Amino acid sequence: MRTNAEPAASTPEPTSPSTEIRRLAARATDDRAALDAFLDSQLVAHVAVAEGETPIVVPMGYARDGDRILLHGSTGGGFALRAAARRRVLAVSVAALDGIVFARSLFDSSMNYRSAVVYGVPEIVPAEEADAALVAIAERLMPGRAAELRGNRRKEIAATRVLAVPIERFAMKVRSGPPSAAPDDDPDVWAGVVPLATVAGEPVPAADVPVGAPLPASVARAAGHA
Repeated sequence: MRTNAEPAASTPEPTSPSTEIRRLAARATDDRAALDAFLDSQLVAHVAVAEGETPIVVPMGYARDGDRILLHGSTGGGFALRAAARRRVLAVSVAALDGIVFARSLFDSSMNYRSAVVYGVPEIVPAEEADAALVAIAERLMPGRAAELRGNRRKEIAATRVLAVPIERFAMKVRSGPPSAAPDDDPDVWAGVVPLATVAGEPVPAADVPVGAPLPASVARAAGHA
């Protein structure tokens, strides 16, 4: 379902921001496998572009599809579609907070996190590939759900646009482990990490679901029952 249409010869190649991490560079990684694993573990990205002097940032659901990130859009317009039409670079930012780091000074207190920014020029997924791309995004959020439902209708597909951002340039940064300490810190002050995690709750059925109806496999899996 991947296409690589070449831009017209008269279209200038867009410039892309530097991916060099200057602050705390030891926490940076260029490991593509680590990036893929991180992107596959999260559900929401913040997508940004500059339009003139105005920066625009929007949270969006996404799915990694090999060497590209799929973003769900609408035919109604939006900055991401304009970026595709104008061949403007998008920044796709994903972050996860894994813990609060309590050090023995406010200066050394921190957070454990994973973060990545992918830069790329988006392309609109062709109409003949749109249905498969929409299913891929849905399967990332709700694995197995597509097989339990009717297929996408033509008018639903026609009302939707899927954007593909190639994973060509990226910056990734990770902090993990205990707090830092200074030689003059008070050893009697508690220091350590409070882990954080997103946890699924119990499924809440819609009001018109029959009493006693069994949970579909996709819902049970999402709730951690399977």
